[in-house]
Amino acid sequence: MKVQNIQQYKSSFKSTEVEQVEIIENPFVSATETPNSYFSIDANTASYPNIRRYINQGVTDIPKDVVRVEEMLNYFDYNYETPTDGSILSLTSSMFDTPYNKQTKLLTIGLAAEEIEFSSIQNNLVFLIDVSGSMYSSDKLPLVQQSFLLLLENLNPNDRVSIVTYASDDTIALEGALGSEKQKIAAVIEDLQAGGSTAGSKGITIAYDIATKYFIKGGNNRVILATDGDFNVGINNTEELESFISEKRESGIYFSVFGFGQGNIKSDKMESLALNGNGTFSYIDSLREAKRALVEAIGGSMITVAKDVKAGITFNSEYVDSYRLIGYENKLLTQDEFENSNTDAGELGSGHTVTVVYELILTDKEFVEGENIAEVTIKYKPTENVGGDAQSEQELTLDIETEVYHSVPVGDEIFISSVVEFALLLRNSQYKGDADFKSLISRLDAIDLSNDEFKNEFKQLVNLYYSNLDE
Repeated sequence: MKVQNIQQYKSSFKSTEVEQVEIIENPFVSATETPNSYFSIDANTASYPNIRRYINQGVTDIPKDVVRVEEMLNYFDYNYETPTDGSILSLTSSMFDTPYNKQTKLLTIGLAAEEIEFSSIQNNLVFLIDVSGSMYSSDKLPLVQQSFLLLLENLNPNDRVSIVTYASDDTIALEGALGSEKQKIAAVIEDLQAGGSTAGSKGITIAYDIATKYFIKGGNNRVILATDGDFNVGINNTEELESFISEKRESGIYFSVFGFGQGNIKSDKMESLALNGNGTFSYIDSLREAKRALVEAIGGSMITVAKDVKAGITFNSEYVDSYRLIGYENKLLTQDEFENSNTDAGELGSGHTVTVVYELILTDKEFVEGENIAEVTIKYKPTENVGGDAQSEQELTLDIETEVYHSVPVGDEIFISSVVEFALLLRNSQYKGDADFKSLISRLDAIDLSNDEFKNEFKQLVNLYYSNLDE
């Protein structure tokens, strides 16, 4: 089915509420006047599966504010250097000519988190599941059930699993079952049925009470919300809900959100709740995506290794005339917020990789070997999962020297620049330069993506979108 625009798309299913906060792209900033750039880092990936769903449905007029470049970039894995010598995080960088703008360069900063085996952590998980009538369709509650059944295969015998459902009222469907009781847990999940309204309930407080009851010291204690966007979980005021979740995270109980279905997605609210709960926000559009998030990358989804992760980049105005941070528009920080160790920022899970891209306009000064183009400082707090106390802030720094520059992008650099270019085209961005689909597809065709099914899928998705435009 080809759908020309979002209005047609929205009319193809019952629920038509699509809430997004407007994204105003970051402008170029003078490195002389403002040499420092600060923002919060996380590894949320929800934007890309959402975009993929639109394209597979044949939508050609994708809402601009669904297109979050950083979440698209962070969906994919890159060959960044992994942390060594007991470090929690590692940093790498590169700089090359912008493929779609002859006047600029792209500076990439790669951050990789330590990988911890999910089986090495004892888990206390409380599933808070929306079973209201809006969850009836196959891409909602049935997909939630299939997804959590996949997760069961990763449980350790001594893990704890509880299930709380909410609709017209709330129900404790399962409390404190051991990970060894997989059949019992599976039976409860399979018996869930959608029906009723999303009237106010005590779902959220019940979920946290159970998580507290079975709290595992030094373990992964987490409430996991699965919903299509209806948030009547007992605290209806958004600020009060965020405050409640923030308070609970201090006790060591984190909060993650998995979004399902279409038409009622409240991405900003979901992301905000996950941020306040030191968790992640993911969007599940298919069983394949569920397998990726809850089986193949279970550690990243469930084990937080670093909290309150913040980035500060200082540009050398002798080399950089101006810069533009691509993406992260709703995660910008002031210098005071960056310096304050109490500032709530993003979280990184086990094995997560994060990609930051700046577009640079350089000065006329020729590069001198050994001099810095920019300096990067990452502030973060290691969690108990990696032997930290989650209160003591640490720093990781990197000097980006002139030697990182090479004119022609290679490998992951080609792919990263392609994701950025695709996002700019989808947004019809004022910063798209000479971007066009033919050159983008040509560059993707030039790299071997056969060993990465998700990157290869991206290439096919770009081709599909372009072919839909021509129809």
